Parts: sequence; structure tokens; C-alpha cells
Amino acid sequence: MENIYMDYGATTPVRPEVTAAMQPYLTTCYGNPSAQYDLAVQAKNAVEQARSVIAASLGVKPGEIYFTSGGTESDNWALKASVDRKPEKGHIITSQVEHHAILRTCQYLEAKGCEVTYLPVNEEGCISVEQLEQAIQPNTILISIMYANNEIGSIQPIRKIGEIARNHGIPFHTDAVQAYMHVPIRVQEEGITMLSASAHKFGGPKGTGFLYLSEKLPLGSLLQGGGQERGRRAGTENVAGIVGMGEAVRCADRELRQEQERLCRLRDQMIRTFLRDIPYVRLNGAARDRLPGNVNMSFQFVEGPSLLVLLNEEGICASAGSACSSGDGTVSHVLQAIGLPEELARAAIRFSFGKETTEEDIVKVVEVVKKNVQRLRNLR
Repeated sequence: MENIYMDYGATTPVRPEVTAAMQPYLTTCYGNPSAQYDLAVQAKNAVEQARSVIAASLGVKPGEIYFTSGGTESDNWALKASVDRKPEKGHIITSQVEHHAILRTCQYLEAKGCEVTYLPVNEEGCISVEQLEQAIQPNTILISIMYANNEIGSIQPIRKIGEIARNHGIPFHTDAVQAYMHVPIRVQEEGITMLSASAHKFGGPKGTGFLYLSEKLPLGSLLQGGGQERGRRAGTENVAGIVGMGEAVRCADRELRQEQERLCRLRDQMIRTFLRDIPYVRLNGAARDRLPGNVNMSFQFVEGPSLLVLLNEEGICASAGSACSSGDGTVSHVLQAIGLPEELARAAIRFSFGKETTEEDIVKVVEVVKKNVQRLRNLR
């Protein structure tokens, strides 16, 4: 039985072009980019080429892209270094629906004496820009609001947030791990000062990411050690991973608009069919401003984990929410924040799809879900 993969929000398959681009840097071109001989220069040039490709995708300078191990490290760097550059007690504004890489870093910083405001969200999962502006204090050192939610797919009012941050002279960081290479992003137009991304969310390898850091922001390092990444991120570069991420960006950027439109059609088709054909279902997240390949539904009178087991038996890979927290038995903090009752929160399933997803996949998944939702309800 062939699987139908519906968990692109957790990770994506590495594109064949990416595997091919990485291969030499795992075998013959194995030089350390910090050395001076030809083998090392080859690796250094490959790293810089990838940096230029990524910078171009955001409309920024190559020197504003810093390679990391992924979104979690980039988020930690943005928050912790922002606090370190201000010796007095600082204040951060974030939201209640952030990824745990942000929320737990904020909790760590609170224990160190930093003040954090966690903005509430509406039933679609979006913050109020009015509440954001009201939350700003004289000691506010950073606004960190995710671009799009990893569970319910809602896209935040990024341009308005960036405008408020710019008007108040406050750096604006966005965790764009779910959004980068899925929706167009232009950081300067949107007022973004820092941006986190991770390669494995758009056809690249795991364990590789980057932090866009505006040259106007004098942010320190997260890691101390050697002088890599212009002295701001110590550690020997993951050359193969960086090359793979650059190639993934090159491929995804070329297809972005067309793929965005295709996935939006599939997304809307799935949502319409669920709402039409299955009673007592609810769409979680924004109806319009949401990620192209994200559908999060609550199937009332069904336990989400039980439905996932039945879907898995029929070769369908889906999730109950974030892969970073699923399986721990707790109710999603995102679904709680949008006011979902616990029964509906525990009945939620996230379907996330991407480049390899077809219309036939959508039709098949909907039919299997309908059948098994009815099966579980009959057992109540």
C-alpha cells in the first residue's frame, strides 16, 4: 500500500535536485570553508553561492543571511541576543500561538528577568494590531510574531506589524519557518528586521536553516567559538546542508507563485468537501489568510488520535498538530488560544500538503476520513 503523505507541515521530502547538489559536498568536495587551499575554496564558494540565492529570494544583501542548524536555533538567536544587547531589563512582545521555539525561549528569558507580553489572538488565530501597539512599553526591545501558524495555518498581519515596529523603532522578528518558500516574502517592504527559516520545510535537508539579520541591527552571537559566519555564528559550516538549502530555494522560488495557486485550489477543495459531506466539523484557523497547503479540521465526537491510527492503517500520514509536541497528551496551546473547547481541540487533525500532492490524493483522503469518522462515531 502506497502512503499518501499529508504532513508537509512537519517535514518535506528532499527534492531530487537537492540531493544531487549536495552529493559532491558529502564525498569529493569535502574541504573546510575556513581553510585556504583549493579544496576548501570550492566549499567556501558553494556556501557563498547558496547565501546569494537565499538573499535574492528575500530581496536582501547576502551579508544579511546567517546559516544556522534550523528554525529553533534561529529563533533562540534572535530572542536571546536581543536581550543581551540591552543591559537594562527588557520587554518582548510575542503571541500566545507561537511555536515552542519562541514560547520556551521567552520563558527562559523571563526567568532571567526579562518581561514578556503574550498577545491573545482572535478565533482565527491572529493578533490585534491595536493590542500590539498598546502593549509597547518604553523598554520594549523586540516584537516577535510568527509569519504563519504551524498548526492552523493562519497568516498574521505582517505588514501592519512591521509598520508599527518601524514607527516605534523596535526590531521585528518573525518565525517564518512555515511560510518561507510557500508565500512571497519581502522583508524590507514588510518591515521585518529578523527572519527565521528551516530548509526541511521546503524540500531541503533537515538540520539546516538561516537567520536573516538586517545589517542595521547590531546583534551579537548566540554561539561563541571560531570566526565563522563573519564572526557571528561559530562552528564549522554544514556545507552540504547549506548547498542543499540553496538549491531547494532556487527550485521553490522559481515555482512559488504557480505552486501557491495550485495548493490553494487543493486546500479549498478539501475544506469545501469536509464541510459539505461530514456533519459536525469545524475549520480551525483563518478561512482566507492561511497557508496554501494547510487544512486543520475538528471532527466532533471523534478522538483525534484514534482517527490518526485508522488513517495510518490506510496509508495516510497526517498529524494532530505540531510534530514538535504531538504525542505528549496535552491539548494544543494554539487551539486553546483560539477558544476551542477541549472536546473539539482533541478532535483536531492537521492535513498539510505540498509539491507531490495531487487532486487524486485529496479526493482519496477525504473519502477515507469520511468513512473512518463515521466508523468512530458509530462506536460511541
